[in-house]
This record gives sequence, C-alpha cells and structure tokens, in this order.
Amino acid sequence: MAACRRVHLILLLMSLTACLFSTADQRQQNGNGNARGILQQPGGGNLPGVSQSRRAAGWKLAEEEACREDLTRLCPKHTWNNNLAVLECLQDRKDESEISAACNHLLWNYKLNLTTDPKFESVAVEVCKTTIPEIKECAEEPRGKGYLVSCLVDHRSNISEYQCHQYITKMTTIIYSDYRLICGFMDKCRDDINALHCGSINTGEKDLHSQGEVIACLEKGLVSEAEDPGQRQEVKDECKKAILRVAELSSDDFHLDRYLYFSCRDDRERFCENTQAGEGRVYKCLFNHKFEEAMTEKCRDALTTRQKLIVQDYKVSYSLAKACKSDLRKYRCNADANLPRAREARLSYLLLCLESAVHRGRVVSGECQGEMMDYRRMLMEDFSLSPEIVLHCRSEIETQCSGLHRKGRTLHCLMRVGRSDKGVVDEMCQRSLQNLIQEADPGADYRIDRALNEACESVIQTACKHIRSGDPMILSCLMEHLYTEKMVEDCEHRLLELQYFISRDWKLDPILYRKCQGDAARLCHTHGWNETSEAMPPGAVFSCLYRHAYRTEEQGRRLSRDCKVEVQRILHQRALDVKLDPELQKRCMTDLGKWCSEKTESGQELECLQDHLEDLGTDCRDIVGNLTELESEDIQIEALLIRACEPVIQSHCHEVADNQIDSGDLMECLVLNKHQKEMNEKCAVGVTHFQLLQMKDFRFSYKFKMACKEDVLKLCPNIKKKIDVVICLSTTVRNDTLQDAKEHRVALKCRKQLRVEELEMSEDIRLEPELYESCKQDISRLCPNVAFGNAQVIECLKENKKQLTPICHQKVFKLQEVEMMDPERDYQLMRVCKQMIKRFCPDSDAKSMLQCLKQNKNSELMDPKCKQMITKRQITQNTDYRLNPVLRKACKADIPKFCQSVLNKATDDSELEGQVISCLKLKYADQRLSPDCEDQIRVILQESALDYRLDPQLQMHCTDEISRLCAEEAAAQEQTGQVEECLKLNLLKIKHDPCKKEVLNILKESKADIFVDPVLHTACALDIKHHCAAIPPGRGRQMSCLMEALGDKRVRLQPECKKRLQDRIDMWSYAAKVAPAEGFSDLATQVLLSPSKNYILFMMALAVCLLFLVGLLCGRITKRVTRELKDRPLVSSYMILFNGEERRFCGL
Repeated sequence: MAACRRVHLILLLMSLTACLFSTADQRQQNGNGNARGILQQPGGGNLPGVSQSRRAAGWKLAEEEACREDLTRLCPKHTWNNNLAVLECLQDRKDESEISAACNHLLWNYKLNLTTDPKFESVAVEVCKTTIPEIKECAEEPRGKGYLVSCLVDHRSNISEYQCHQYITKMTTIIYSDYRLICGFMDKCRDDINALHCGSINTGEKDLHSQGEVIACLEKGLVSEAEDPGQRQEVKDECKKAILRVAELSSDDFHLDRYLYFSCRDDRERFCENTQAGEGRVYKCLFNHKFEEAMTEKCRDALTTRQKLIVQDYKVSYSLAKACKSDLRKYRCNADANLPRAREARLSYLLLCLESAVHRGRVVSGECQGEMMDYRRMLMEDFSLSPEIVLHCRSEIETQCSGLHRKGRTLHCLMRVGRSDKGVVDEMCQRSLQNLIQEADPGADYRIDRALNEACESVIQTACKHIRSGDPMILSCLMEHLYTEKMVEDCEHRLLELQYFISRDWKLDPILYRKCQGDAARLCHTHGWNETSEAMPPGAVFSCLYRHAYRTEEQGRRLSRDCKVEVQRILHQRALDVKLDPELQKRCMTDLGKWCSEKTESGQELECLQDHLEDLGTDCRDIVGNLTELESEDIQIEALLIRACEPVIQSHCHEVADNQIDSGDLMECLVLNKHQKEMNEKCAVGVTHFQLLQMKDFRFSYKFKMACKEDVLKLCPNIKKKIDVVICLSTTVRNDTLQDAKEHRVALKCRKQLRVEELEMSEDIRLEPELYESCKQDISRLCPNVAFGNAQVIECLKENKKQLTPICHQKVFKLQEVEMMDPERDYQLMRVCKQMIKRFCPDSDAKSMLQCLKQNKNSELMDPKCKQMITKRQITQNTDYRLNPVLRKACKADIPKFCQSVLNKATDDSELEGQVISCLKLKYADQRLSPDCEDQIRVILQESALDYRLDPQLQMHCTDEISRLCAEEAAAQEQTGQVEECLKLNLLKIKHDPCKKEVLNILKESKADIFVDPVLHTACALDIKHHCAAIPPGRGRQMSCLMEALGDKRVRLQPECKKRLQDRIDMWSYAAKVAPAEGFSDLATQVLLSPSKNYILFMMALAVCLLFLVGLLCGRITKRVTRELKDRPLVSSYMILFNGEERRFCGL
C-alpha cells in the first residue's frame, strides 16, 4: 500500500493538532511542562521566528512578533489564546496581502510541522479510540505509517463519535489551505504544476500560507483537457486521481475548497447566509444561485469548475454520493467489470444507470432521485459542464449561439440550430446533444429544462393545471396545445427544440417506454434503457412499434392495448411537425428543400410532401406513402385537422370519434358532413386535402382498400391511382349488370364501398383528376370566383357549357350522362333536394330518383330550391336524348326509325341541342310513335309547354323574339306557359323564320293533345270534365271533342274556353296558310281539326261517289272490246302456226 494511499497525511495532522492545542493550552494554564514537541520542526528543529524565551513555555501564535500586528488587526481578542482559532482566523481572511510575509512564513512552517509529526497518529488513536474498532478497515491498518488517519478521513461520514469527528473536520480546513501540506500530492503533481504554470513548489519562492489557487489551476487544467484533448497540456493520470481525490475529500464542506471558499465568501453571505455548512449544502445552495445577476464572475467560474469535476467523478458531490450509495450498489452501477474506473465514476454513467432502473420500474430512493434531478437540471442549465458539447459544438456555439451561456439558453440555441434546415450541425455535435438529453432525461420531468420551464410556465398554469407538477404527461399536454391560442411563442419554440431530440430516441419518452418496453423487446428485439444495438438503433424502435400497431388479428404479432395507445399519442404529436419524425426528415431532406422550402407554417411541410407525392424520391415517397396510409386508418393522427374539426366532430361524429379503433370511420363521417354549418374553413380545407390525397393511391382510402383489396389485385392489377381503380371496378360492375351476369366479379362489400367512393368524388371536381385537368383553363376563365367543393365548380361548368373548350365540353357531357344514368352521383341535386327526396321518394332506388322528383315537381310541398334544381336537370335532359335514360329506353326503336338523319350528324361528345326530341315531337303530332315513346314525349311536351326553357330548339331560335315580344312573361319566377302563349299570339310579328317554324310546330303539336297547351287546358278544364270526360286523352281526341262542342249550338262552353278555342282556330288557319301540309298525314290532321271538316268530308265523299259511277258506266261500254282484244292474240297464233305448217308441207 502506498504511503499516502487514500488521503494525505494532512488528516493525521488535523486530529493531532486539535488534541495538542488543547493539551498545550491546558499545560500553560496549569504551569505543567511545555509543548516543545510541537514547536520543533521535523527532525527536532524549532520553528523559525519563534523566540527562545517561548520555547520552554506553552507557545502561542498570538505572542509571536511576526504575527502580532496582523493578529491584533484581524482576529477577535477572545481567539488569541487558542492557536487553532488564530490559525483559522488568519487563513480565512479576505485578502492574503493583509498578512505580512513573515507571518505567512511562520504559519506555513507551523502547519508543515503539524503534518509531519508522527505523534499525531497516537493522538488520533486516543481521540478516536471508540471509532476505530467500529470501522473494520481502519482497525486493520498498520500503525506508524500514517494509514490510520488516512482511513479515518475516508470514512469520516461514518464517524459518530463527536470529539473524533470534530477534530478531523477542524483539521481538514487547516490542511487543505496549502497543497504542499497534502501528503504525496506535491510528488504526484510536481511536473503538472510546472507544466501548467500553476505556481511554485519551492517554499522560498512562494511562501503564501494559502495556495488553493494552485489546486484550482490544476482542476481547470484537468477539465480543459477533457474539453479540448490534444490541444491542452495533458495532466498525468496519477495527478488526475490526486486532484479528484482532493475534490472528493473537500465535497462535504466548501471551506475545504480554499479557492472556491475565497472566491465565493461574499456570495455565500449574500445567497446562502442561513445554509448550514457540511454535507455539501453550501455547494448546492451556491449552484442553485449560479446564474443570478448578483453572483460574482469569480465565484461563478469557481462553481463551474467544481461542477465540471462532479461530471468527471460523481463522488466530488458529497450529497449525491451519499444519497445514491445504496442504490448504486443495489443496481450494480459501480461494478461493471467491462468499464474502466474513470468511466464508471462519471456522472453520466451514474445517471444513466439509475434512470434505467427507474424506467424499468425499480425502486430508487426518493433522496437519490432528488439529487439526480438537481444534477440533471444542472447539466441542462450549463452546456459547458458537458465536455463533449464544448469539444464538438465549438464552431456552432461561436457562430450561432455566442453570448447565451446562462439558464440553458446556449443548449436550446444548439437544439434550434440542430433542428433547423439551414444551420445543420456537425454529426458529432448532434450526437453529443442527443447524449446529453438522454443523460438529463428532461422528458421524465419538464422542470429539469429550466429554459422550457420558464417559457411554458403560463401555458402549464392554464392548459395543464389538472396534471401534477413534474408529471411526464405535462410535455404531452403542451404538445396537445401546440399551435393553439393558449400556446405562447417562446414556449412553442422551446418545446419543439426539446421534442426534436426526444423523438429521436423512443426511450426518452418515459410513458411510451414504460408501456411499450415489453412489446419492444418481444417484437423489436430491444435491450435495456441505456443499452443500444446496431441492429435496432433507438430511432428505429418506434418505427418498428408503429408498424405493429395497426396489424389485424389475422396478421398477428400485434401491440398490447396500452402500448398502441401510446404509439398513437406519439404519432399525433409527430404529425404536428415533420421534424419530429426523424425517419421522415432523414429520407425527405432533399425533397423538403426542393418542393417545400416556402412551407413554414405548422403542418404544411407534410401536406406539401403529400401534394408532390409523384415527384418525390423513392425513399421519401415510400415513407410519406406509408404515413398517409396510416393516417387513412386513423385520421386522428392528424392532430391539427382533428383540432380544426372539433365542432363538427362533437355535433355529428362524436360516436365514431370515441371509438378506440378508427378504421377510417371518422374521415368518412367528416366527408359526409363536410357542408354542415359547424364545418369551418380550416376543417373543410383539411378534409378536402385528404380526399385529394386519397386519389393518388387507393391504399390511402383505408375502407376502400380493405373492402376492395382482393378485387383490385384480381381485376385491376398494376393500377395504383384511386380514380383509375374506381373506373376499372365501376366498369366491371356495369358490364356485369348489363350482361345480367349470374355472379358479379366484384364482391358485394367492394361494390358498396365503391358506391361510397363514387358519391364522394362527385362533391369536388378536383377529386376527378381527368375532368379537372381537362377543364382547368375553363375554370379559371369562366368560374374564377367559384369555390371548390359542394360541386359548385362542376355546376358552374354545366351552366357555361356552350362556352367550354371542346375537351372540357366532352368531359362535362360524359359526366352529365353518368349523372343522369345514376342521379345519386349528382351531388348538387342530392344536396339541394335531400329533404324532398325523404318526403316524396323514400322508397325510390338511386336510378329513378330524378324521375320521382320530376313527378312531384309541381307539388305545393316542393321546396323552391329543389324545384329550381329539378328544372335545371330537365333542361339538361332535353338538350340530348342521351341524357334522358328513360326516354332513350322508351324510344329505342323510334329514334333510328324517324330521326336517323339527325343521328347521322351527331358526335359522341356534343349535344344534339334537342333535335332528336323535336323530331319525336313532330312524329307525336302525326301519331306515329310507339306507345311507350309516345307517353314519354307527351310528358316532355307537357313540361316544355309550361316552361319554354325546357325546349332547347325554341330557346335557341327564339331568344331575340322572346326578349323583344315576351320579356315580361320570360322574367316571371314561375313559368306556367306564358312565354309560349305570348309567342303564339305574336306569331304574325315574328320575323325570324326558324323561330316562326318552332312556334308553328308548337301549334301543330297542340292539335295532337290538349295537355300540351297548358293555357287552353286550364281555360277548358271544366268543359272537358262536363263534355269530354268519357273520351280518353291523346291522339287529339279531346281536342276534337271540344271543337265539336264549339260547333254545336246546343253546347254552351265557358267563355274563356270558347275564346281560347277560337284563338286556336285562327292560329291553325294562319299556320295552314303559312305552312301547308307536308304530307298526307299532315293533311288529314288539318282536315280533321278544321272547323269546316263536315263540308270537306261531304265534298270528298261526293267526289268519290261520282268517280265510282263513272267507273261503272265506262266499264260496260268497253267490255266487248276488251274481250275481242283478249281473243285476238290466240287467232294470230293459230294462223302463224298454220302458215308455218303449210309452208313446210309445200316444201316437201
């Protein structure tokens, strides 16, 4: 064992001095002997400067000439008789220059004699006789070598004997006043003292009685070496140990650290006046006030040096070493054979080891946890205590964070630079910051981070007051209120800076670790809290967990329920800022700079990446796609969206929102209620964005993916875009339906979900990318102020259909054709007429919905807005028979039969402007249509007779005439046939021939059925009931009945009816002159409907009879001639035959 193995002989002197001082004083008072032993120098010499007259008597420092003046001036009179009190007084003065050099030299030699006198060991044995047997290690130490006192100092915290404890404590103060008094210290550190220029080791050169500056200089050299290895003078290992050992032995009483004592004496009185010395209490008090404005820089520097030594060896902190001693032994934190002793002693190792025990649910004493928290806070407050950060982050600190040293500001500045896109920190600096966050573990208690605590105090008091102070859930609470009105800007920045590093190691979220450590070990093969694995680094563990969070029962290997809840919580937080997802930021760094550099608002970066999904790099596209697919299953991950949609969720979607398993139900509910009054703009924009995003890949629609996954793989392989998948599956369903297939190729559950997707797509033109791309220019030109959503843009395009570009016109026509075939996909119709459908058509299927609404259009209970919408759809249908599926089916044979010339001119992508329907109307007047087609045309005629807008040909050709002759009638809100009646009455004033022809056609059509003439029908309704009730409508029968009644003087018609009939007769007469009959059927119709039809029919009959009689007479006269003519050919034949035979005979 080395001569001064644990402590230096200093301690031996302490106890001896106390004992001998008291003995000498007593002898002086009693006149018994002298204390010559303690006056002599080592080896029997005397103290220099001590008078010979005093050598034989009890010697006192106060009586020496060298120190008398200083003693009288600096020390109270009651201390003069006690050498120990005098020594303590003189060496604790404020300024060393106050004491003369001779007195300094006297004090130095006096203390040196104390430290080298072998008699003190025997005194220590006497004073500590009951303590030594209690400490087994000290009892076994050999005597006479100084080991005993060294051992007692090592175990001074275990000394219970009052006198022994007091002696050792008192003497320690004296010994530590000069490094040369510490046994072995000078030998071990001689070279380092000279190399670092920390002072002189020769008594003659520097005789100051207090040389704490030398030790302080060595301590600064030690910590500087750690901060800048290779650039500083390296301190030898044996000197390092000696320095740390001295610091450790002075850890309980700040008086023992002479340099710190003198540097902080005033500050101690200012900040820690009531703090009792001992057990490191004054140190802790000064540490807590280190960054106070009133703290002197010299004291702050000394405290910082002391803290840096604690970082290198936790035993330099008396309170920490004492409080955690049993826990360190219990959890074997200081018994790792694989680590060097220096590594084991570091504060970081102790914190990580004990924090690991806490996170695993082990019991660590409250006192130890309290001490750990103090030092974790200390690390977060002052970055300079972490040599790795000082070493690796030097350039970042100098360029970005200079002048922000206090209260953790520099550390947060480095965090801010680390998470920013522009100021990317060095990889080693980033790693050092991550290590520090793990050591300090602020995620377990936000109060550890002083900068965060101060910035967020007001938010915590308002938004998180229901959570116990120091609870880990405080950070989650703050994240939940990020970007809300309750959040303040400074707190927002500090919170995101900290969360950036916490998010990169799943263990730093204590709640997540506690709930998921079992799942992580089972599924992700993780190790302990402070252990890492190259195969599964900390940042990859969370990715592993969330991949298992949404597995189905069939897939197996699922997370526990508690762990899944925590994983969802973290996902919700990460959705707030793309930088909180380390994997996403790593893979998408380039794409973020390329596409999203201007997107700086909350949540915009992820939305930007999703918007540019097709343009992203492969790695970035994959992770963004996976995250979006995850959001489709659980939209609550989108915390900002859920926050914006809170009102509509509470009103309409609270049931699905409360479900622990979302499965896409909440987003579906939000889409269905997208236009409720509770829906605000932010929520609507967010929902629409997600809908648009879903169009990029069918996997992004969770319910659609789950319902149709097998059908897509089978029927639509290699198709990713949702719109293409929907078209593919819809086409398959339609073909199976048209072909009456016995079994549909698309499963029933997929067909149902496909229906939902089709209806959702109809709400916003952007959800139909092909249509939107084709009509972009038209939208900006014709609908610049029309908002997307609610199918408003689509409706605008329909209303301006004639002005559309050909490609857009074609797409809109195809869309209308689909909507007319399936009115449920007509979003505007379904929205506006929602209540009317419930009232009038509750049992109608989707395809007959519009037909049902048209039948009830004129009901008194019909909503005006719905009625207006129905009229719009009727106008659209009448522009082209292909947009009226009922008419198309009913007139399937009639259209090619009678209107082939019109069809020959038609194209697939343009309307026929009502030409086919006009053609069928004329054939209806001629009574040549099939019964089914006739019924449908009759309905159209009745509807268009009431509203001229339903006759596209009339509206197209008579626009000018209507505005000139019938402007008042056209402006009427309710159309009841006034415009057509006006045009009929003003027929003579119409100059435009196409318009005149259309009006004449209307007159012609009205002859076929009184129902197509609403004004006449209304005027003659009673007369029809009285005189023509038995006559079925159609084919002009009721009109003929009324005409006969008009000509019968016995029948008395209503005046209005009589007047209207007479007007019609005049119109028909004029029409007959202007437009003569085009064929026999037209002529027959005119005759039948003519007022002189009886006369005409009589004359026609008379003419027929006359022709018959003439025929009879002419037949008798010519009968004989006819017979002769018939016989003549036979005689001629015989003559020819005879002549031929005769000639033949003669020839023979």
